[in-house]
Amino acid sequence: MKTKLKTLNAVLLAVLAVFAFSCRMEDDSANISEGMAKVNVFLVDAPADYDAVWVEVLAVEILPKGENENNGSAWINLANEASDDNMINLLELTGGNSAHLGEIEVPAGEISQIRLILGDNNYLVQGDRQIDLKTPSAQQSGLKLKVDKPLQAGIAYDIVIDFDAGRSIVRAGNSGQYILKPVLRVVAEESATIEGAVLPLEAGPVNVAAIIGEDTVSTFTSDNGSFMIRGLRAGNYSLFVVPNEEYQELLVEDVETTLGQVTNVGTIELELVPEDDGDGNGDD
Repeated sequence: MKTKLKTLNAVLLAVLAVFAFSCRMEDDSANISEGMAKVNVFLVDAPADYDAVWVEVLAVEILPKGENENNGSAWINLANEASDDNMINLLELTGGNSAHLGEIEVPAGEISQIRLILGDNNYLVQGDRQIDLKTPSAQQSGLKLKVDKPLQAGIAYDIVIDFDAGRSIVRAGNSGQYILKPVLRVVAEESATIEGAVLPLEAGPVNVAAIIGEDTVSTFTSDNGSFMIRGLRAGNYSLFVVPNEEYQELLVEDVETTLGQVTNVGTIELELVPEDDGDGNGDD
């Protein structure tokens, strides 16, 4: 079975299982639909004293605020895309690794709840023994967590689920059975966005790249010259504006971004490339 892994900062690993919203750099951040926010879901784990802990993750569901949690159709379903058979070994997700469960667009507004839906095929491995993990019937409808997190249109969010396998596995007395009882809490953070416009329209297509350190995220202007670059971390960016060959490139520096905010740089006016005066040099 194949699990996709992604490196995360070790600071995200907590004592309890944690849901965390955080920002990340996205090459496709400009593709968020109008009026929508993008949510990515990752799974990580804290260390446990077992050789392996396999859980069957069927889906993650998101409930917009104002919707009835008892109405099944109100939940937005995100199927597990991290493995071919929904099985994930939690102990592979320690040391800053994570499984990317998938991504989905949701209406801007507010998330009320999130629930993680597990299947019945959960077990641990200790030495040469495979021990089934019993899942209480009350958890079969999903592990619900209150979020109450506003989502701004055009912003990309990461949900990081830190599943503490060691604290989530309980031995049931002398029965020899082991029960899976995850403990979860919620922390929230979001990304930043830069928007603006590039004129004249004749300079199009125009590529606008937001650069900070070694990270670059870019997009193209729309038919009316506007652009929006989403999914950014907070910091001081430079915008590198590259029009068609008839217009001059431009560098806009010191563009400050703040998490959860849209920074508007206004209208960027481009100039034509100077005409050749016949001796190989343009007029200045």
